[in-house]
Amino acid sequence: MRRAFFTAFASTALAAAACTDVTGAKNEVLSIQFDTLAAPSVVVDDSLRDSTGAIALPRVTAFDFSGAKVPSAVVRYHSADRGVTVDSITGLIRGDSARLTPVRIIATVGDIQAEQPLSVTLRPDTMVAANAVDSIRYSLIDTTLNLSSAVTVSLRHGTPPADSAVNAYLVSFAVVSPATSAFVELVDDGGRKSAVDTTDANGLAGRRIRLHASLLGNPQLSDSVVINATAKYRGQVVKGGPVRLVVRIKPRS
Repeated sequence: MRRAFFTAFASTALAAAACTDVTGAKNEVLSIQFDTLAAPSVVVDDSLRDSTGAIALPRVTAFDFSGAKVPSAVVRYHSADRGVTVDSITGLIRGDSARLTPVRIIATVGDIQAEQPLSVTLRPDTMVAANAVDSIRYSLIDTTLNLSSAVTVSLRHGTPPADSAVNAYLVSFAVVSPATSAFVELVDDGGRKSAVDTTDANGLAGRRIRLHASLLGNPQLSDSVVINATAKYRGQVVKGGPVRLVVRIKPRS
């Protein structure tokens, strides 16, 4: 989890730091930690929600000079940009207008500030397959060949042909067949193991599979890997999901 971590010293403390230890009174805040927000985006006309659909508030922790938490620290919130409203006391975030760039959510304790980015997107109404089928011709010798292209889905707002892309929204992927999938793993475009993607500006999200051919029970296996893609809004699966995606696997001759 990414966090914004900021530290502030009084000017007199900076001057003294060269010759003596920096000390401060108990409960005097030296730094704050602003945790990554519960989702990469908030939906227009809705509040920020976590993966279960529950309303999610920002989380900030303040620390004193000894590194101990300061539970009495008073945190205030605001947005540096248009697109959301933020309750200054609770931090409740609500989307009011979609925009191309993220807003900056600011947390302040005294003179110390930290920020987290947040996109504002449209409500996800439907999800459909974009690239539903791909293939791997695998090799037991050259493992660089055992990586598929991405199978992808499209997350949309509204009804075609007047629908719009839903950007910056989480989509999860799971291998559902074969039931025992030790020889296959979901990866991102960089080849890192990952089962969750965030939709891009076109509403697309996807995952590739890496095949560990040496773990195949039958080195001549010709079969398919079936993947389900799912997005949820307010805890409910978005219409059209789960979307079935397939990667066909065959040995190289």
